[in-house]
Amino acid sequence: MAQDSYDGRIGTGLECVPYARQMSGIQIFGDAWTWWDQAADHYQEGARPQVGAVLVFRPHGVMKLGHVAVVSKIVSSRILMVSHANWSRIGGVRGQIERDVTLVDVSQNNDWSEVRVWWRDNQGLGTTRYPVYGFIYGNSAVTGEHIAHVSKDLVSASPDVVGAVIDSLGATPAG
Repeated sequence: MAQDSYDGRIGTGLECVPYARQMSGIQIFGDAWTWWDQAADHYQEGARPQVGAVLVFRPHGVMKLGHVAVVSKIVSSRILMVSHANWSRIGGVRGQIERDVTLVDVSQNNDWSEVRVWWRDNQGLGTTRYPVYGFIYGNSAVTGEHIAHVSKDLVSASPDVVGAVIDSLGATPAG
């Protein structure tokens, strides 16, 4: 199966930040971990997923600059799908786009403060528990008006295996 990439070529080295900005319409710049604080005066933020919202990962381990991913589908209260760039090595190369990747809330309080993410490298949910700041929504922090426009390319016709199984069963895993 051909992999998605920013400009149609595999191996172009796309980072998560420009991809998240393009897909979500949220106009924040700089390293991923800085998005949460930057958003405070411009966009609404919270702990509940919404399609088109940007999930901001805290720096953790070797992921020193954090990570951002865009919510593409909500499966249940504890499972959602995201589209993001520069996560798995696809064909041994970083910088690829992955759409509709399964992500699970593993926080003790069911508050999306810690997640596990599907890894294409091992065809399964990763074992690392990543701390996250929360979700940035496309609404103005001042007026509440929707100011960011989600790209029509956010969702894929071929989600990851876990997502496809969940979709095919119509299952809603217990939270």
